[in-house]
Amino acid sequence: MREQYRSTPLLETDLAADPMDQFARWFRDAASGGLHEPNAMIVSTATPEGRPSSRTVLLKQFDARGFVFYTNYDSRKGRELAANPYISLLFPWHPLARQVIVTGVASRIGRDETAAYFRSRPHGSQLGAWASEQSAVIASRDELLRRYEELATRYPEGEQVPAPPEWGGYRIDPQTMEFWQGHENRLHDRLRYVRTESGWLVERLSP
Repeated sequence: MREQYRSTPLLETDLAADPMDQFARWFRDAASGGLHEPNAMIVSTATPEGRPSSRTVLLKQFDARGFVFYTNYDSRKGRELAANPYISLLFPWHPLARQVIVTGVASRIGRDETAAYFRSRPHGSQLGAWASEQSAVIASRDELLRRYEELATRYPEGEQVPAPPEWGGYRIDPQTMEFWQGHENRLHDRLRYVRTESGWLVERLSP
């Protein structure tokens, strides 16, 4: 299975000076182009021994400081980031024949910031964060539903649910950011920002 990508070339002169500004441009294109969940990204982590794992996570915020997502710190990705903070993010915007690949270092955000975001989540999602011991083995779906119903009784709709102590956010400080634009005949554009002591360097990579 193969598709010929037909799009406008991506040139160095087209790029913003800062990669986060360039990301904001492409994110707006993805969001306005009708893509389903343009903030969905593949998050890849690895153990200290180099064994990788990947999963799809929703980006919740990005700004000059980096990219933010939330999870259970006791989950597989949380445990791996505690031992090895290097991380990769991939935004697969297939209908636009675009990808953005970020590599960087993850660190936990402040507890106040986590609590503020947690309060903005739907009530059911708040309960779900308590009900699920993410990545842990569970006997059955019925067990998960039982935990959820117990929490729903304890915290009915309208009552404030505290953020679980093991749940919170990570901010990824990017070290490289690659912008990939697909073209026909596999002559894709790959422009990568690399952080240096003097600022961002832009490199063109062979497709």
